Amino acid sequence: MKRQKHVLRLVLLCITLFSGAIYAQSKTASDLDTITVYDFDAIEPLLYTDSDTIHIVNFWAMWCAPCVKELPILKAYEEKHPNVNVLLVSMDFPENIESDLKPFLKEKGITSKVVMLDDPDANTWIDKIDPNWSGAIPFTIIFNKDKRTFHERAFKNLEDLEQEIHNTLNN
Repeated sequence: MKRQKHVLRLVLLCITLFSGAIYAQSKTASDLDTITVYDFDAIEPLLYTDSDTIHIVNFWAMWCAPCVKELPILKAYEEKHPNVNVLLVSMDFPENIESDLKPFLKEKGITSKVVMLDDPDANTWIDKIDPNWSGAIPFTIIFNKDKRTFHERAFKNLEDLEQEIHNTLNN
C-alpha cells in the first residue's frame, strides 16, 4: 500500500512536470498568430482565477515608453517561472494588429499570451478593475485565487517584480 502511494505520487509529479514542460514549449511566437480583440465584458473573466497559479495581467501599449521598457522584465519572469500565467492586454488600436503589433512582439521576442482590449467606455471598466486606478499604463494585476494586488507603475527590474509577487502571495 505504501509503495503504491509512492508510485502514485511519482507518477503525479512526472505528469505535473511534463505538462509544465509542454506548456512552456507551446508558448511560441506562433501563439501570436491570433490576437483576440475583446470588449471589457469578454476580458473580465480573464482577470480572475480559481487556482493557486500566479497570474500576471499587464495593461500596456506600444506607444507607452514605460510599458515597452517593462516588457523584458515580464518576459524574464515568465522564462524563470514557466508555470506563471502572463497575459498582456494591449491598449493599442485593433486596426494595427497585423501592421504594427505582431511585428513589434516578434521583434521583442514576446511569447506571452497577448489580447487586445477595445472598449470605449473606459470610465466604467477601469473602475470595475480597480476603483483606485487612474487609467494610466502600465497597470499590472498580480493574483491567484486568494490574493490580488494592483500596480499602477512600471516594474524597475526583475527583482522589483519578484518582490511584489512575493508580497502579494505572502501577505
